[in-house]
Amino acid sequence: MTLAYIVAATAIGGLLSVFIAAALSITVLSRVVKSLVSLSAGVLLGTSLLHVLPEAFESHASPQTLFGTLLAGLLFFWLLEKAELYRHVHHHEGDGHDHHHHFDAQQAGRGGLSVLVGDAVHNFCDGVIIAAAFIADPKLGVATALAVAAHEIPQEAGDYIVLLNAGFSRRKALFFNALSGLAAVAGGVLGYYLVGPWESLLPYLLVVASSSFIYVAVADLLPQLQQRLNWRETVTQVAWLGAGLLLVLLARELLHAGHAH
Repeated sequence: MTLAYIVAATAIGGLLSVFIAAALSITVLSRVVKSLVSLSAGVLLGTSLLHVLPEAFESHASPQTLFGTLLAGLLFFWLLEKAELYRHVHHHEGDGHDHHHHFDAQQAGRGGLSVLVGDAVHNFCDGVIIAAAFIADPKLGVATALAVAAHEIPQEAGDYIVLLNAGFSRRKALFFNALSGLAAVAGGVLGYYLVGPWESLLPYLLVVASSSFIYVAVADLLPQLQQRLNWRETVTQVAWLGAGLLLVLLARELLHAGHAH
């Protein structure tokens, strides 16, 4: 049953974000991506620090070892991104960051391959993370899958805009984005079979999951929100980030209430 939940969560998370991105026009996407980036920063930080890490630290594992794992995880995702295998494409021409004319084609690389490979690796890691969370506790699995989906919508929107501006047709951009989204399902299934027999490793995998969320939020999302803005735009940004944290707290209360019944 756990495997069925993992497959469903990774498939819905991986594909729903792609189809939402494809259903909206580029103008609408460009307008909402900024707000979604703020929202997903709040969701990722809230899920990692209020859900996933506390679950890992409730185990009998040594806190020093868990913190060491957190540090190793942050460095690992930094190195993956340096190798362009762990991309978060929210930047694109027309997003208000004054990118030069051929920025999107440059981002996409040869035939869009670098965006798609980086996105597939990212989605695969997300799948393993969701599997580990479901094995630890189905409630944690649901919360983690929701956090991944919240981040994937602006991620896939950014990918989609970059691929379109780099010369892909709408159908081709959608097809390849959906294909890279399915890498999450592969990660979830592999994670289930690898993690299941090694339950003693679960606390460490949960910490690695947290390090992924924290890294994406702190290294990618929050720096994008550090522009000089007028007070109204700043309030909107903070409100969306706060909404992300509130969503995490509400989800936690609802999941605990459902479990109690």
